[in-house]
Amino acid sequence: MSEKADCNDSKCPFHGGLKVRGRILEGRVSSLKQQKSAVIEVDYIVDMKKFQRFEKRRRKIHAHVPDCIKLKVGSLVEISSCRRLSKTISFVVTKVLKV
Repeated sequence: MSEKADCNDSKCPFHGGLKVRGRILEGRVSSLKQQKSAVIEVDYIVDMKKFQRFEKRRRKIHAHVPDCIKLKVGSLVEISSCRRLSKTISFVVTKVLKV
């Protein structure tokens, strides 16, 4: 992360007024076409009781990207739940785990 002077985003959990609460998930960045937001693919496992097996599932989550965090498509990131920022965004990127 950078200095506070570099980040003028009011929706930044580190330099702005956004409070983070609730779920913390890890996922991979699949798209950066929106301004200040990204599409994150989160993989998870579901237990199939009937067949006594596990099933892999994937879901796409839209997350806000603060100015102080630099991302690329394919990066592994940590996202945290926050208040609803728009119609589809209620998560914010808090950490880049692997570029």
